[in-house]
Amino acid sequence: MMLSGVMAGPSAPPAATELPTTYVTLNLAGQLCGVPVSAVRDVLRQQPIAPVPMAPPDVAGNLNLRGRIVTAINLRRRLNLPPAPPGLQPMALVTESNGELYALLVDQVCEVLSPDRKRFEPNPPTLPVTWTKYSAGLYRLENSLMIVLDLSRLLALSVEAS
Repeated sequence: MMLSGVMAGPSAPPAATELPTTYVTLNLAGQLCGVPVSAVRDVLRQQPIAPVPMAPPDVAGNLNLRGRIVTAINLRRRLNLPPAPPGLQPMALVTESNGELYALLVDQVCEVLSPDRKRFEPNPPTLPVTWTKYSAGLYRLENSLMIVLDLSRLLALSVEAS
């Protein structure tokens, strides 16, 4: 697993009945992550992004999606991961929060999974603080761990974010 950094304590897991049943998976710096499929509005290939002056470093800028302005969030920066390798064309996972659209820039959007709820675990104490801050827990899959991203925390834009 591609995680490093300061360690954090466990967080309380959501109740099994509160867990989404299906996730869109994505790759971010070699780590498999998942977001509830119900929260995904669109998946986009590379789009022109207009920079936003004085925006936090993890706000890549704005893009136009069928006439709507969408704030693009660089998840590598938000999670304090190294920059993407040269030539990597990010994809965008579009979601909505409080009436606003956000495009989460990721390395790759993978597949839709419906993991067994019994495989869900709270954040382990070895998960770096940066990931714990934005994770709702994880699933142990056959060959990897899937970190479930908490979109409400991930999209809470603030000056201290990033």
